[in-house]
Amino acid sequence: MSNDIRIRKGLNINLKGEAEKVVSEAPRVKTFALKPTDFHNTTPKMVVKEGEKVKAGDVIFYSKYNEKIKFVAPVSGTLAEIRRGAKRRILEVVIEADDQDVYNEFDAKDPAHLSSEEVKAFLLESGCWPFIRQRPYDVIANPDDTPKAIFISAYTSAPLAADTEFVLQGREEDFQAGINAVAKLTAGKTHLSVGKGSSFFNNIKGVEIHRVSGPHPAGNVGVQIHHIDPVNAGERVWVINPEDVAIIGKLFRTGKFDATRTVALAGSEADKPQYYRVKIGSAVKALVDNDSADVRIISGDVLTGDKISADGFIGFYHNTVTLIPEGNEYRMFGWLPFKDNNIPSTHHTSFAWLFPNKKYKVNTNLNGEERALVVTGEMEKVMPMDVYPMQLLKACMVNNIEKMENLGIYEVAPEDFALVDYTCTSKIEAQEIIRQGLDLMIKEVG
Repeated sequence: MSNDIRIRKGLNINLKGEAEKVVSEAPRVKTFALKPTDFHNTTPKMVVKEGEKVKAGDVIFYSKYNEKIKFVAPVSGTLAEIRRGAKRRILEVVIEADDQDVYNEFDAKDPAHLSSEEVKAFLLESGCWPFIRQRPYDVIANPDDTPKAIFISAYTSAPLAADTEFVLQGREEDFQAGINAVAKLTAGKTHLSVGKGSSFFNNIKGVEIHRVSGPHPAGNVGVQIHHIDPVNAGERVWVINPEDVAIIGKLFRTGKFDATRTVALAGSEADKPQYYRVKIGSAVKALVDNDSADVRIISGDVLTGDKISADGFIGFYHNTVTLIPEGNEYRMFGWLPFKDNNIPSTHHTSFAWLFPNKKYKVNTNLNGEERALVVTGEMEKVMPMDVYPMQLLKACMVNNIEKMENLGIYEVAPEDFALVDYTCTSKIEAQEIIRQGLDLMIKEVG
């Protein structure tokens, strides 16, 4: 069964540096890392000490508040360092990798012959459970819950994001096995959203396919949930990235936790934008040999990714690394309209609107400082959900839980407000405000 979803509100930001659809094996780097900061609302408890040997798939740490949720090594090697920040908070668990991986092998299993609880237990034991996140709150799913549905978004709309269909080429069997497994976790439907012209997923069984079109954020799973099966108070839906479904499928087929990802290196500052195969948590040096202060390295896309240093590590959930210029140049008389046509503007302050297909080289300049938050209607133009974004942001800022519930806090995640960050003339950090609001709801409502 296929349903069409057409998103009208939003904005496509056309940037230079799209990854060429060529896949290369990235050089094997010596260091990999698991970053507890990638797993929001998770406090790690270490299992392995510095200097100990680990196999790929061995447990490194588990969640302090739910010991069943385990995090495993993406490669085999030696745990070289536990890097800590303020109040001894663990920031990175660094593994010095062997030349070749040795795996902690599990028994291969056929999901068709397993119960829901058996599938869940295998995912928890193998370390694949962190791939499954829940809405509301955009955190790792609680294995004690039962979701009303599972959502997988294979339609990418973010600027320079990796093409899901290309990333999964040749992994059809793994993807189908992963679908067979995750579908066991819910009594409801498993929803798969794809692009309108997609053919890769036509033969995938056990899912309800939705064909999505429209500008960003049409590819956000939260937008798709809103239009297919909205989340109400007390309900849970689980979401999984498509490539993670394939990793889960390979685990069931082979008994190995193979943490290989196909990552898009993109951006105007990338010497050779293309796709690379790397392991989860790889040092970004596998893809980028550039420590210039004039280049911003982003793990993820330009709207929602994390800034990392030249000796940093790719995020657990990211399959894009983006390089753009740092905004360390001052635009003289930048307040003048029509002064610079190299910035894609939503307010017609340049002639960029006359060239909708032009691709731009943008930097990280905010082009202004934080200003008063006034009613302009610009947030609503890029929010294709039935929520009032400005009112919800204000409710989060003053910690008004009742208003946050009434205004739809259960339906949103920080990434749904990324375009608000980009277009809002007040220069507020909308994603950060929403994240703080969600954290308050977890604490007070659960």
